[in-house]
Amino acid sequence: MRTAAHRDGTWHGEAIIADTLKRGPEVKLESSDGRWRFSRWRQFVGSYALPALPDPLFVVQLAGKTNVRTWDRDGWSETTSYPGAATIVPATMGTKWLVDGELDVVTLSVDADDLRSASVLDQFSRMRFAFNDQLGAALARQILAELYTPSDGARDLYVSALIDALKAHMLRGPVKAAAQEFPTSAFSAYRIHHIMNGIRERPEAEHGLEEMAAQIGITPSHLCRVFKKATGVSPHQYVLKTRLERAQEMLSQSDASMNYIAEFLGFASQSSFNRAFRNMTGETPSSYRRRRLDG
Repeated sequence: MRTAAHRDGTWHGEAIIADTLKRGPEVKLESSDGRWRFSRWRQFVGSYALPALPDPLFVVQLAGKTNVRTWDRDGWSETTSYPGAATIVPATMGTKWLVDGELDVVTLSVDADDLRSASVLDQFSRMRFAFNDQLGAALARQILAELYTPSDGARDLYVSALIDALKAHMLRGPVKAAAQEFPTSAFSAYRIHHIMNGIRERPEAEHGLEEMAAQIGITPSHLCRVFKKATGVSPHQYVLKTRLERAQEMLSQSDASMNYIAEFLGFASQSSFNRAFRNMTGETPSSYRRRRLDG
């Protein structure tokens, strides 16, 4: 199956991935000089040992199971990937993957010769698994939406610009939340939205009050006051509400067990998850799932 070659005569990463999965990408696009390749891969389940790739690979999960793991030293990682998460796979590094359910991902590979600066080289020197990347996911989805439309001059220019943006985003790497803030003379709705967006992007994370307050430069007690004034609920109540909304999505869109959902979303036990879910919805998680499936 390895028929597509890299510029130096070795097989490029997408050909190696296709050989490992025993199927090609659903959609693919490659630059005219072969320095980058964009592909969509869907509907593969199982465990896979991926050989070392000649170029670094940027992977964005668009949809599918949350229980996607990678091999970490002597076992499968405790961290799992999820829709909206990205992973960086360095060149010349073999990896192993466990996919528990159908998966939908896009990959972007960039020629290793393009990684010249010290900061970029350091970024791609190690595996970075399942970090939150909503912008990368949004760019990938928009590229795919365009690729499923008829080709014309304007569309091709737009796709090229989007690919350039995704490539630049990949080379820039994950940005710390604090660096994403912009100066403001007084406390603003933006800061509350910053906290809310962080909770909605990763409801399963810890979201400690002191940590959230530090992100926007105020005291925990001040955060509680302004957050409740803006939203009508405390930060803790908002975290709980968002986790339970994510639980509803997982119950209706996956066959993950109740215990896994409870553990993944940060509940102390399945019983505490059941109790919180019933308090919010008026029914148990199992009855909610049955009703959604029957409907």
